[in-house]
Amino acid sequence: MLSTKEEILNYINQNPLCFVASDDGGQPRVRGIMMYKADSSGIVISTAKNKDFFQQLKANTKTELCFYHDKIQIRITGTATDMDENLALKHEIVDARPFLKPMIDYKGYDFMGLLCIINCVATVWDFDNPFARKRFVKLFEE
Repeated sequence: MLSTKEEILNYINQNPLCFVASDDGGQPRVRGIMMYKADSSGIVISTAKNKDFFQQLKANTKTELCFYHDKIQIRITGTATDMDENLALKHEIVDARPFLKPMIDYKGYDFMGLLCIINCVATVWDFDNPFARKRFVKLFEE
């Protein structure tokens, strides 16, 4: 079972598909996204600024991400922080994800919303040990 910060970060970087929860006026909303990367600063995600998802995370920054792959689930609670001014990171993301280029060519980089999830605490659930006691691992702090 994954139990250290390093193991968890490695796992989510290798399995970037996650489900992210936001709050829409008291109604939870969950959607699947591909996080960009997780490193010592937090978990980086991007989306279009005109999407409800982006607006919801700006209005209520508390969120939870859920990664699941190969019988392992990692739930991560944290706080979404705005990274909109980091143009270099936006360029990096578009270079790594060419499917974004037509949108950027049409709308420009200002259309792209960039968030970093910080103050994260992870808990791991493993299909092979479904009744194991919950453990919490701090990933990032302010």
